[in-house]
Amino acid sequence: MTDDHATDPATDAFVAHRNLLFTVAYEMLGSAADAEDVLQETWLRWVGVDLDHVQDPRAYLVRIATRQALNRLRTMSRRRESYVGPWLPEPLLTAPDVAEDAVLAESMSMALMLVLETLSPTERAVFVLREAFDVSYEEIAAAVGKSPAAVRQIAYRARRHVDARRPREAVSATETRAVVESFRRALDTGDLQGLLDVLAPEVVLIGDGGGVKQAGARPIVGASKVARYIVGGSGKLKGTVTITTELTAVNGAPALLLRFDGELDGVMAARVEGGRITGLYYVRNPEKLTRVDSETPLSLG
Repeated sequence: MTDDHATDPATDAFVAHRNLLFTVAYEMLGSAADAEDVLQETWLRWVGVDLDHVQDPRAYLVRIATRQALNRLRTMSRRRESYVGPWLPEPLLTAPDVAEDAVLAESMSMALMLVLETLSPTERAVFVLREAFDVSYEEIAAAVGKSPAAVRQIAYRARRHVDARRPREAVSATETRAVVESFRRALDTGDLQGLLDVLAPEVVLIGDGGGVKQAGARPIVGASKVARYIVGGSGKLKGTVTITTELTAVNGAPALLLRFDGELDGVMAARVEGGRITGLYYVRNPEKLTRVDSETPLSLG
């Protein structure tokens, strides 16, 4: 007699590491839809592998997923050249435990993922695998088709590049939440001075409408310009639509959902340093708002 509910070892291994594989692919690509495609491609290759020759299923699966993500990343870089306006990563609604994992939360943050966009595809893969997932240089070398010595050099260069651009201090989720709450109150009331108080002088606002919604053709720099842009924009809409804000957790950090007449308009994430907001990331492209209704399970292990 056979168990109708029994699964084969290949399926068991893939399911056990699915969240990890998605997280790897998403951090490399910044797109949940593309990460899901990478998972499908990884599965199709995995089922053709002779498991008798696989010593470490996790490492083998990460290797396959990395190769597929690299192929897609090179294609996406050409696609982004024709993207209308600034590009931002696709926001993910995340569970509270993501914010509690400092390594995972930082690696998922909008701010860091934008920095990763400035790396070459291979540099990005090496940095993500080494810094976020602590994959050995030997395993990374097998995944990206380089020697371990070359991977060490790539990792060193990528780390220096990222360290020069990432936030200099770690900010707790509690502190970030308090700052975002202050920003929310000022936004809800149209309080220009309240916005100026919570925005750092060098704050940068980046909007992503993908050519579908208006979001600014280029980043807006400076507290006064950002505050006036926000107050002016919301002021024009008041009386025509009802604007509501909701505090949530996106990419491991507090963020706001903005709704116009009850319909989701966009997600606004923030980068907080020194008790003030230094970066605002407003995603309005409807194609990128499909992952904020339910939590996306993520994993580093």
